[in-house]
Amino acid sequence: MNVVGVSRATESVSPSSGKNFPNVRNRVQELHFYNEPPNFEMNLEEFEEFALARLKILRRIEELKSRNIIGDTFNKALEKSINENLNSVNSSEGNITNPKTQRELRNKKDIASHFILRAAYCKTEELRRWFMSHECFLFKFRLDKFMKEGDVRAFLHQNNLHFDRVGEKEKESLQKYLLSIPAGGGSASSYSMVSSAEFSQTIYYKIPFVQALDLVASRQCYVSAGKAYVPSSKLLSIITAKFRMSLSKSMTLASLAFSQVTSDTSRISSLLNNMNSQYTGGKNFISDLTADGQTNELNSQNVDSYASSMPLCMSRVHAGLKADHKLKHWGRLQYGLFLKGAGLTLEESLMFFQKEFTKIMTGDEFTKNYSYNIRHMYGQEGKRASYTPYNCKKIILGNPPSSGENHGCPYRHYDDEHLSALLNKLNIGTLNDRKDILDKKRAQHYQLACLKHFEVTHPDAAVKKSISVDGVGEHPNAWFAASVKYKKASKQ
Repeated sequence: MNVVGVSRATESVSPSSGKNFPNVRNRVQELHFYNEPPNFEMNLEEFEEFALARLKILRRIEELKSRNIIGDTFNKALEKSINENLNSVNSSEGNITNPKTQRELRNKKDIASHFILRAAYCKTEELRRWFMSHECFLFKFRLDKFMKEGDVRAFLHQNNLHFDRVGEKEKESLQKYLLSIPAGGGSASSYSMVSSAEFSQTIYYKIPFVQALDLVASRQCYVSAGKAYVPSSKLLSIITAKFRMSLSKSMTLASLAFSQVTSDTSRISSLLNNMNSQYTGGKNFISDLTADGQTNELNSQNVDSYASSMPLCMSRVHAGLKADHKLKHWGRLQYGLFLKGAGLTLEESLMFFQKEFTKIMTGDEFTKNYSYNIRHMYGQEGKRASYTPYNCKKIILGNPPSSGENHGCPYRHYDDEHLSALLNKLNIGTLNDRKDILDKKRAQHYQLACLKHFEVTHPDAAVKKSISVDGVGEHPNAWFAASVKYKKASKQ
């Protein structure tokens, strides 16, 4: 990917010199345009760890948006996710206390994770759109933080982003026009005018107006002779647009080489091909210590007792299994992988399904027709790939259930009458709560309907019970984990 930039005017700083920006590399080196791919080595464990760390952040952005979280609550939640995933460093050498080493490790993790996900999400148009949308949002969020801390010129310098700086003489001649530009750091949230005192300290840039269409549309710049005059505080949207353009071009080129790369490097091909369906929650959600010190894990004997903590998509499959003593292919996959993600081991999974299936067939029939499929889900057969539980999007967009099948998302695949009857039968919330869930379903906000179901049946989970609801409405296993923790907390 080429470095993006436009011609540079006078009063700018040479990219080879950092004397006008003390400690510039220390201050902004952790925010990148990702122009150059990483040139360092990593093992397969790091490859997967780094990618999943960034994927957690992008999915967190998607979740916060879907839940209509805004303002400081949104910013704090996203900042927390960044600190926990990208800014945390682990090393085989133990605890790292040297700031320079910590910075280098964070840098490595940030760059590597971006390029790994770029490779994983380039193969289809739908995946490219998802990645670009959330990656650009993450970039803009981090850039905004740097700019508020006064690092904009340092960032431009380090990333070779060249803008024409308005000279003092031209600035004075345009003062009355430039003063009409609303104040505020990169958004239209503040429309107070710049004072004369602030004007003298403000740096302005002029760029082709087509590169500042967002600002032109919201009247946050001055346009003359095809140039947009922009204060440094409003470069956020322009730089983000450049990042989006560069990323779009790079991903299109990467998509052309995806099949060749994955065929040549079989060790990572399965990771790249399955990255978008990777589950990013915990591995075993209900492992806990009981009073007598014994581990209380999900097993073949207690699955039924946990059914009340399952989201609707899984509780319906469980109910179908108990009624028919059998599940068809897609039901076995959806439910089997969910139980795997919830902590059910291969041995316990075989015992659980055999116990139900052998109510209508012999043990030999079960072994011959179904045990291979279960071992395959756990990576013990076939190409020995360990499959991950389905997330909400995969279930919603997957094969719809036909007659005699129980898989799928009830909010997506049930008609209004069927879903309404089910909610009434399960006594989910009040009449208004059920109406709200149905309204969201009709508006095709299936995940929000699921989230509303959780909120109704687990009141004040995050506030009073301090239960993390991260991923609820995004992944069935996150729903299940939060529900189990909520019920345990309620008993204490």
